[in-house]
Amino acid sequence: MAYDIIEALALIAREKNIDLDTVISKVEESLLAAAKKRFPEAENLSFKVNRKSGEIVMIALKKVVNEITDNMTEILLGEAKELDETAELGDEMEIFLEVDEEFGRNAILTAKQVLIQKVREAERDKIYDEYITRVGQLASGSVQQIDKGNIIISLGKAEAILPVKEQIPREKYRQGDRIRAYILDVQKSFSGPQIILSRVSDDFLRSLFGLEVPEIFERVIEIKAIAREPGERAKVAVYSADERIDPVGACVGIKGVRVQSIVRELNNERIDIIPFSSNDEVFVTRSLAPAKVVQIDVFEDERAMTVAVEDDKLSLAIGKAGQNARLASKLTGWKINIMSETDYNEMKHREAEEMVPVGNLEGIGAKTEERLVAFDINTIQQLAKTSIDQLVKIDGIGRKTAESLVERAGAFVAELEAQRKEAESLEEKSRAESDSGAALAEAEEIGVGDAGTNKGTDASDATEDFEDEETADNQGAVTEKAEE
Repeated sequence: MAYDIIEALALIAREKNIDLDTVISKVEESLLAAAKKRFPEAENLSFKVNRKSGEIVMIALKKVVNEITDNMTEILLGEAKELDETAELGDEMEIFLEVDEEFGRNAILTAKQVLIQKVREAERDKIYDEYITRVGQLASGSVQQIDKGNIIISLGKAEAILPVKEQIPREKYRQGDRIRAYILDVQKSFSGPQIILSRVSDDFLRSLFGLEVPEIFERVIEIKAIAREPGERAKVAVYSADERIDPVGACVGIKGVRVQSIVRELNNERIDIIPFSSNDEVFVTRSLAPAKVVQIDVFEDERAMTVAVEDDKLSLAIGKAGQNARLASKLTGWKINIMSETDYNEMKHREAEEMVPVGNLEGIGAKTEERLVAFDINTIQQLAKTSIDQLVKIDGIGRKTAESLVERAGAFVAELEAQRKEAESLEEKSRAESDSGAALAEAEEIGVGDAGTNKGTDASDATEDFEDEETADNQGAVTEKAEE
């Protein structure tokens, strides 16, 4: 019978995928919980399961005394000597107690309930410990059910959830379908560990490339950046330190077999693979492909770029609903303003006309102007955008002078901008009044025409009425003559 207990515990351990030691410790804890119900004040009790014999023993830790005041925690010196000849006063001894019949019956139900709970907790902890180490990896399973849009996925030993916000738009699944996703997080909850999956994460796309492209898995090729709109389009920047390897070609594969496998997994999401460059201008230019960039202006302080593309490629560069430009900006980390080559040239021409020589700024003498021009600061607009740290590098210009120059240049540019906006406002107002006057004149012209037409219609109607009356009178005269 004793060995049957060990076998039963071993069976539980196998079914629940828990170590036997863990199951035995949970049995001891459950028996202790039952014992404390029988002896609420006993804090010195413990249980041990003997693996070899399979026997379960209850142990009480008792103190050796001359006079007993508490039978549960104390033992007389004489009784202690019978159990251990070396026992002395004040020693603490482990006394093996027999579990009486009454305690055994009460313990069975309590111990059973506690054991079930403890084993379930151990099973949950085991699953949590296993999957918490797998965060950031791919997982495959089958769709078990769909609850309010959330997909419950069976991973074998555990269940996971794919929330609505982590699903690729317009993807449809049915019960039993196989599904692959990225383990986003594992959280502890009352009902057990909650494994949260994602198919919209950039890391899901990164993991798929690692799965399909051996060079990425082996770190010969590195994915530098990913920008993605799940289910629609994605841009992936790749790089290899080995000049003999073409990172884009390796990711695409022969006849596109590698990238097409990923595209199918992502519900036909379009993927652009771009060679990474440490040169920001080159990287931005590549990210806007297939549109060809003809001009580019960089604004380091704002981390922005103005990009001009061929006129007939403007819509291609911007993309449907601005998607291509948006993804390029996200991929490179730069704000990108895209315009046609014609608009760009007009803007540059207009800016050139508005530029004011730096010598026109009040307070700048001939020597200061020469120094600024030598430093390639030719206009007040350029001076306003120059940092103080750059100005103090010019010989003869101290920090206070630099601060004053930048402040006055900024005020001058702000005033010019205000004047420009006021002029545009007046022009727009004048245009609106002109359009309003033209519309009013057109309306009045239409009104006169209608009035003439109406008059003509009225006269015609009156003539017809008169003719009808005359005809009626003639008919009446003929009738009267016939009667006579």
